[in-house]
Amino acid sequence: MNKAQLIDAVAVAADLPKTVATRALDAVLETITQALVSGDSVALVGFGTFGVKERAARVGRNPKTGEKIDIQAARVAHFKVGKELKDAVK
Repeated sequence: MNKAQLIDAVAVAADLPKTVATRALDAVLETITQALVSGDSVALVGFGTFGVKERAARVGRNPKTGEKIDIQAARVAHFKVGKELKDAVK
């Protein structure tokens, strides 16, 4: 399912016009993004938790040449699945 299909499904499920469903989905995604940028996590009970993890610097290899390269430390977004979602997918 892509974003357009998700908007269509939300519009049907919530009995909303597609323009309203689009604005609602965009607002949710922007709010989650801003929370992660500021270092907060977003917990949706039963669904999961969006968060940020620190990835340590490390030495990697260029797969083409085998040459060692330094990979800098980075902050990365992650998602931890909630119990209800995990059980539903089983």
